[in-house]
Amino acid sequence: MSQPDRLWIEDYALISDCQSAALVGRNGSIDWLCWPRFDSSACFAALLGNPEHGRWLIAPKASAKRITRRYIDNSLVLVTTFETASGTAELIDFMPPHDESADLVRIVRGVEGHVPLHMELIIRFEYGAFVPWVERFDESLRAIAGPDMVILRAPVDLRGEDLTTVADFHVSAGENVPFVLSYGPSQRKPPEGVDPEAALKSTEAYWRDWSGHCVSAGRWTPLVKRSLCVLKGLTYAPTGGIVAAPTTSLPELEDGVRNWDYRYCWLRDATLTLLALGSAGYYEEARDWRDWLVRAIAGSPDQLQIMYGINGKRRLQEWVVEWLPGFRGARPVRVGNAAATQLQLDVYGEITDAMYQARAHGLPPADRWHAISLALLDHLETAWRQPDEGIWEVRGPPQHFVHSKVLTWVAFDRMVRWAEGHAEEAPLDRWRSLRDEIHNDVCCNGFDTELNSFAQAYGSKFLDASLLLLPIVGFLPPSDPRILGTVKAIERRLLRNGLVYRYATTETEDGLPPGEGAFLACSFWFVDNLVLQGRIDEGEAMFERLVSLCNDVGLLAEEYDPVSKHQMGNFPQAFSHVSLINSAYNLTLYKGMSEECSEWNSRRATMRRGGSSTGC
Repeated sequence: MSQPDRLWIEDYALISDCQSAALVGRNGSIDWLCWPRFDSSACFAALLGNPEHGRWLIAPKASAKRITRRYIDNSLVLVTTFETASGTAELIDFMPPHDESADLVRIVRGVEGHVPLHMELIIRFEYGAFVPWVERFDESLRAIAGPDMVILRAPVDLRGEDLTTVADFHVSAGENVPFVLSYGPSQRKPPEGVDPEAALKSTEAYWRDWSGHCVSAGRWTPLVKRSLCVLKGLTYAPTGGIVAAPTTSLPELEDGVRNWDYRYCWLRDATLTLLALGSAGYYEEARDWRDWLVRAIAGSPDQLQIMYGINGKRRLQEWVVEWLPGFRGARPVRVGNAAATQLQLDVYGEITDAMYQARAHGLPPADRWHAISLALLDHLETAWRQPDEGIWEVRGPPQHFVHSKVLTWVAFDRMVRWAEGHAEEAPLDRWRSLRDEIHNDVCCNGFDTELNSFAQAYGSKFLDASLLLLPIVGFLPPSDPRILGTVKAIERRLLRNGLVYRYATTETEDGLPPGEGAFLACSFWFVDNLVLQGRIDEGEAMFERLVSLCNDVGLLAEEYDPVSKHQMGNFPQAFSHVSLINSAYNLTLYKGMSEECSEWNSRRATMRRGGSSTGC
């Protein structure tokens, strides 16, 4: 069977049941699936290796003249259309949301003519390492290895070839051939699976009902809805935790080594995620994320981590999967993330800001939050003076990163604001004094007069795109000359080909070889700064440039390489889609695009972060 060349990141699409997710290639191959949870080991790992590391292919035997893809309405039900010389067939892929069972459904539909197809199922548990025992079970196929079991049900003749389950079949116009793959623990009886057509209808209805609640973002509403579906698809429903991405080790540059495991929940994403969900009208999801956050951080403040597992797990030990050659040869392939043990002071600000924004947005107070916040700020009173690894989790020496210091200011600022507005018992005089001290410290030590810009770190001559967040969090007004100078300096030195890079990897000592793509979230932050400065037309033009980088089904990875013109980094990336949502609503607000947004505009105004103009 003829197959296209190796796929790029943008050639994949996401399907999810809100507990796990799979990546489906435009060639009809599911090359990545961790079952039964996002952070489980993969049973399909061809994404980071070769077909023998596990995949599930369904595709025409003959080369397709044309392949197109789409999601049904605003859902994560994917339709891939193969047009061949003899006819056209659709492949419908989805994972029904569930409470107990976990199923992956594929339905082949004949559209016109007659299309011969081939199916190839290679199950390899533990990231491609283990070949399961496969046997007939009733009218299905069962594969078992250790604690894992999957059942394949299909109305076609299945046969084994070289440790692979294969089938050849065909569809004509109007015919359907369904496949259902179900997961269950091996010590239990086999899962019953689902009725494919009934599951399709209920899954479509689930997503249609969910996406129907989205607040309008004017002409960008379809983009916002797609990004919201990504966030929902990356949510672990039992706890409300949102993973940064469903993948590990997709490289930030072709053949590079900046390959990390993103199947965890970052505290850093908290505020921006809450703003995105709240602005779009998804208060239940915002509350669930907020509640996950409070549960995860409960404990001693000096043991706060920057990330946790989807259920709040703390130990995320990093190890290398030696037997996987990596995405298009990019090694190493990592599982776990050693950055979980780093000191990153900005997360204290993100947590307190998230809680502040949640309350300002009308969410009820979180259990235990007041007591936890008092303990966090008690710890931060001395901890803010320490150097840390910063927002980008550098693996070089700790520094006094400006962004980290600013976010410690945010922590005290938000708690002061909330206590002042709600008569909460708190040491307000001490907090106000610390807030002013941090602000003065940053302005005196973080701003470089020669650069006419804030620097990446105290004493540094380098820039950092995280500085774009200073006016967004309200540290200084957008019109402050120091902010104007910082944005101009970033525009001059970190904006290339219309995209923003995090920092110059050839200058910053981050413990890794230089080289990475442009960071998409930072690029959206630049849009937000243009909007805040009143440069609306420029902001809109850059926003349109950014969303044009979405793949054919509206998905974004973490980064984009303008040289190779390919998406880079883990995919799809929650941070990129959260930033897209926020920029879309910011543009909608400032452009006043439609009267139907007026209610949202008034709500958004209550969430705008104030500014300060004190300092050296």
